[in-house]
Amino acid sequence: MEPTPNLSIILPCLNEGDSLADLLRILRKLYPHAEIIVVDDGSTPEIVADSSIRVIRHPYRIGNGAAIKTGVRNAHGDILVMMDADGQHDPQDIPRFLDELSQGHDMVVGAREVSTHASIGRRIANKLYNLLASSLTGFIIKDLTSGFRAVHAKPFRNFLYLLPNGFSYPTTSTMAFFRCGYSVAYVPIKARARSGKSKIRLIKDGIKFLVIILRIGALFSPMRFFLPLSAVLFILASSYYGYTFVTSHRFTNMSAVLYLSALFTFLFGIVSEQISALHYRYSEERRRSRDH
Repeated sequence: MEPTPNLSIILPCLNEGDSLADLLRILRKLYPHAEIIVVDDGSTPEIVADSSIRVIRHPYRIGNGAAIKTGVRNAHGDILVMMDADGQHDPQDIPRFLDELSQGHDMVVGAREVSTHASIGRRIANKLYNLLASSLTGFIIKDLTSGFRAVHAKPFRNFLYLLPNGFSYPTTSTMAFFRCGYSVAYVPIKARARSGKSKIRLIKDGIKFLVIILRIGALFSPMRFFLPLSAVLFILASSYYGYTFVTSHRFTNMSAVLYLSALFTFLFGIVSEQISALHYRYSEERRRSRDH
């Protein structure tokens, strides 16, 4: 039997054409002993690769995140590198990622330099996502949506069930790693101009990213989400009560509603913290049972 490769490189692909062929030639030359997996998410025409490249095909388009999950489930390496097949990511950066992993990190993310983002709109959106995710996790997140990353396979597989099928797997995996106490490092990279048209829709997928940030934040750190919201409602209630007391010398129904909303939101946070603790314990028990 051939030895299990230590490094698996996973490339989700959808109609990438010549950019994929060029990338595969470079990867095979630079990393001759790595396991290279191309997950074809329903491309037309079919991908043609040599016998040293593993090609796994979805019968129809499921999504970028689904392609990543398929690649991870089929990978044999202890270390997984995930990168786009559209030419944006430079294979020469992979050794820098592996060096950071060897320093004790569990995940290394390629943080794109601001000047290399596709458009001003996406730069602003990514900046806002990074700030929101940082506030929910309590850690500085430099690039929440970068799809170029390297991870240790074991901890990453613990979160496969959380990953969405769309383009939001980087968002989910980054926040899940932070909230569960894994070490995440960032390596600055320059994203090159992609080949072909981007498949990410700024508004529709941007809303999905926002929802996922809030969902993961509420799952792993509920009080960081509910406590500020409760505080805002309490401040609004007190401000409105102060206004009505000065102008009408009375306590209004609206003030009562706002105070009750603040209280209920705080209680939701407490209950969610208990649910989160149970979820985390269940995940740990499932991981230990799988390891044994």
